[in-house]
Amino acid sequence: MAPEHDSGEPRRAPLPSRQSLRGLDWFIFFLADVQTGFGPFIAVYLTTQKWTQVEIGFVLSIGGVIALIGQIPGGAIVDAVRSTKLVAAAAIAVIGGCALGYAAFPVFPIVVTAATLHAMASCVLGPAIAAISLGLVGPLKISERLGRNARFASLGNGVAAAVMGTCGYYLSSRSVFVVTFLLALPTLYALSRIRAHEIDAAQAHGAVVDPTTTDLKAIRFRDLIRQRPLLIFAGAVLLLQLANAAMLPLMAGVVTTRSADWAPVLIAFCIVVPQVIVAATSPTVGRRAQQFGRRPLLMLGFAALTIRGLLFATVTDPYALVAVQAFDGVTAAVFSVMIPLIVADVAFGSGRFSLAQGIVGTATGIGAALSTVLAGFVADRFGAPVAFVGLAGVAALGLLMIWTIMPETRRNGEAPA
Repeated sequence: MAPEHDSGEPRRAPLPSRQSLRGLDWFIFFLADVQTGFGPFIAVYLTTQKWTQVEIGFVLSIGGVIALIGQIPGGAIVDAVRSTKLVAAAAIAVIGGCALGYAAFPVFPIVVTAATLHAMASCVLGPAIAAISLGLVGPLKISERLGRNARFASLGNGVAAAVMGTCGYYLSSRSVFVVTFLLALPTLYALSRIRAHEIDAAQAHGAVVDPTTTDLKAIRFRDLIRQRPLLIFAGAVLLLQLANAAMLPLMAGVVTTRSADWAPVLIAFCIVVPQVIVAATSPTVGRRAQQFGRRPLLMLGFAALTIRGLLFATVTDPYALVAVQAFDGVTAAVFSVMIPLIVADVAFGSGRFSLAQGIVGTATGIGAALSTVLAGFVADRFGAPVAFVGLAGVAALGLLMIWTIMPETRRNGEAPA
């Protein structure tokens, strides 16, 4: 493994092969398919198995809590191993087994165990994908690569939702988990197409190499969490989720009260519209982040979220609300690329790239958990329009935070494409 040069700038690694890059594309696509098989489908399936809402809520809560507290340990695990591919493969195998467990044995001990293992495996998959991407293309090309990742993830989510919804309708809700298990097989095959020797271990972990020993050097955890840009960005992401997580569920309630017959169709469009925008624009976001820097795009994402909240508070036509969801697509396209990209910027040279992702992921989980509780309380006490204005205000606070105290993280040596 070649050492870093003394300037501290990222070295220009050999270009990865077309096979590895296409393998990464399809790995992300099929992984999104696999992950789509969980979530709302679990509640539907367990309801058909005569589970009570309390039992279903308990299972979903277990997954949420473990996903929150496991972010930092999951990132640390990815940083600690030499083979990120092996960790990703093990996590996919676990998730496939969990899906099979749901389908074959929908009894309380098995389902709780499956929910726990699925959440634990998911905590390492996000950091593993970003680490493999960074190890393949290096920090000079990571912005465009992350945009491509977001496109394939969005396409995978859309295709999987349609396929699994069709299987659930025409076959049974159990079939969704059988399909999820089967989709783990092409996911593992796509991962195998990524050539391990093309993943630079130092780049994958955001590390530098000691020229005299070729050992990876990593800073301590306490030094990582003292980095001001990382803490500011984690705070901004917390505000993002605090403003964003409750908007669609709250809007779904509003649409249902105004147009109950058309509510399912309208909500489906509200989910599809942002996914289409993310798939269409994410690579462009990656290129613009490399060209203009990170802060302008971060401010664009927060501004779109602020406008969306204000429009939800004032627009009354249910069909116009679907059009407002286009702003969600803008925010999602920006942050699906910007979160791992800025973490890669900040963690460069630390050897703790995945751990830094875990820190930001924890902030994401905290913000999302608080959002639904606080927005629901405000909506019950003061009405949905007031709740939407409050969420817009939180997004505006995030915009102000990026504008005033968030530093630009793009390095001077990262020239435009």
